[in-house]
Amino acid sequence: MSLDQYLPVLLFILVGIAVGVIPQVLGYILGPNLPDAEKNSPYECGFEAFEDARMKFDVRYYLVAILFILFDLEIAFLIPWAVAFTDIGLTGFVAGVVFLAILTVGFAYEWKKGALDWE
Repeated sequence: MSLDQYLPVLLFILVGIAVGVIPQVLGYILGPNLPDAEKNSPYECGFEAFEDARMKFDVRYYLVAILFILFDLEIAFLIPWAVAFTDIGLTGFVAGVVFLAILTVGFAYEWKKGALDWE
């Protein structure tokens, strides 16, 4: 085994690094740098910040965010299933229905526990 086989991998890594670094360097060099007090001030919803940025959030905020990501990813798994629906046969259909049933039971459980209520 020679090192010639690793040349495409090395080129792929170098091109990936270049695509990530070169635009940032060009933007830093060529971009305008005209800071003023207004540009450097903290911005929040169109008015001055009145509290510390490190204030504590309610746990329900994070719970809703995690639930959104969880259900969003589960829905994303349904897209390939729907695209290959005609090719997967009865076994694939049953697997998809079981997946949807588990998703529905989890959603009903979260709803019953009040995790989706925002007070």
